[in-house]
Amino acid sequence: MKSNLMYLVPPVSRDRIISEFPKWYTPEACLQFKENFHAQVRTVCQRSTETAGLKISKVVVVGDLYVGKTSLINRWDTAGQEKFKCIASAYYRGAEVIITVFDLADIQTLDHTKQWLEDVLRENEPDSSLIFLVGTKKDLVSDAVCERTELDAIRFAKEMRAEYWSVSAKTGENVRAFFSRVAALTFEQSMIKELEKTAGHVAQIGAGNLIKLEKSMTEIPEGKTQASLSCC
Repeated sequence: MKSNLMYLVPPVSRDRIISEFPKWYTPEACLQFKENFHAQVRTVCQRSTETAGLKISKVVVVGDLYVGKTSLINRWDTAGQEKFKCIASAYYRGAEVIITVFDLADIQTLDHTKQWLEDVLRENEPDSSLIFLVGTKKDLVSDAVCERTELDAIRFAKEMRAEYWSVSAKTGENVRAFFSRVAALTFEQSMIKELEKTAGHVAQIGAGNLIKLEKSMTEIPEGKTQASLSCC
């Protein structure tokens, strides 16, 4: 009995279900403008009769000291300290998402984001990672200052081929929307890669059960399926 329980997947709380494709922060710096998940991804998830496990992706968060990385994601980071240089390569390698962070109240930290990104990209295959540029501490600057800084940030984002967001970890502004966006784009990209590798056979989402694919399901054109996808 105990061994069977080990394979049960706990239900996902409703506040963690993404039923609609999250909107971008600003169209001036957006990775893609689509309104829904890729048709093939929707079809695979909707036709599955079994519970699928979570798809785990590696997210790397980099930026200058005290720009708010820890407050934003509450995760370990190298904080730019020299004593972590020896493990930076292992930390960066295999990143499916790269989040470069700067302080909206300190324009110099924006100038440093390109170098941070270059350091991470050096350890990864070209075009293998989704890139985001995030301005933090939005609550500390006026709307006028934020607007001026964002003009430069959007220019940087275009050069970095990144999607730009501004957030406030203190007030929570845009934080949930940003991570929903990251989760949706990452999940979709991972599933599409799985579908390309296993067309006509079996695709696996994370460590959960297998989703069996019919050959016809890998040939559905974009926009054919209308229902929305729910993923966590």
